[in-house]
Amino acid sequence: MQKLTRFGGLVVFVLSFWLASSAGRLTGNPYASTFSIVAIDPENGDVGVAVQSKFPDVRAIVPWAEAGVGAIATQSLINVSYGPKGLVLMRNGATAEEALRILIQNDSARESRQAGIVDARGNAASWTGTECFDWAGGVTGETWGGKGVVIAGKGFAAQGNILVGKATVEAIANTFRNRKGSLADRLVAAIVAGGKAGGDRRGEESAALLVKRAGAGYDGTTDDYIDISVYDNPKPLVELQRLYKLHELYFFRSDPKNLIKIDESICKELQTILSDKSYKGQQFYSGPVSGVFDAATHKALNDFMGWENYDVRIRQDDQIDTEVLKDIRKNYAERKARQK
Repeated sequence: MQKLTRFGGLVVFVLSFWLASSAGRLTGNPYASTFSIVAIDPENGDVGVAVQSKFPDVRAIVPWAEAGVGAIATQSLINVSYGPKGLVLMRNGATAEEALRILIQNDSARESRQAGIVDARGNAASWTGTECFDWAGGVTGETWGGKGVVIAGKGFAAQGNILVGKATVEAIANTFRNRKGSLADRLVAAIVAGGKAGGDRRGEESAALLVKRAGAGYDGTTDDYIDISVYDNPKPLVELQRLYKLHELYFFRSDPKNLIKIDESICKELQTILSDKSYKGQQFYSGPVSGVFDAATHKALNDFMGWENYDVRIRQDDQIDTEVLKDIRKNYAERKARQK
């Protein structure tokens, strides 16, 4: 176990006693057979969790994350306090492994718990208690482990219980390692792969994706980059993928490579749509369909984009995001088809 600084060690020592004193007060722990992955992007500091479970509203109890600190998945016979307490431990200097060892050391029901943790330095750890229902186990980076042992590695921790078999966690880990893209892209791909490889023996019910990024919330005042919950659904991972696509459109800022100039042809198309009062019951543009992107057209477009919830992709120049333009075209075409 890595040594902490003198101050950090003292804080963690004090916190461990706090954990011990409160462990006996925990009641009503739900048993959620679950598979999950916690991970970090070392390039930009994104931390997050993807999870699927045969348990309703898994978002409320399993995934925890904090920008600059780390991420936690607490599952099996869930001790929800592992989330906030684990984050406190890591915030005060503990590594993922140190935090996990303190959490289970002070938990009399540790053998029924399962948890995965990653810290902001890329350290990962996972625990599967000896009383977790088969198949149960996990992997951290390249380190595999079954029941009754804390395993440590780098980059991510994937784990599950009451699974069809080890193939579920193998698929999660391999997909995460090999998938390109953002942390969120890789988490979604990994958890979906786990489901396709067998998943939960009892079936499917809920899923969640939680990713924190410093200053990346809706208006830049929070770290809430992605927070998606599928409460109850016969195909929660399919629904998670759908909701993630919606979140990308409405909450992600424009990628510069997707920006194009509003030329005469695009401008005429937009002026036509914005002039059509029957479309939204609101006429955003009342000028000529001239193809000239003037101030009136620009204001009408921005008003329309706010109306349609493309808020974070509104621009003050003569460019438009191709993803937004594609969605505007699709929605308008569907509307016109319904009117026929």
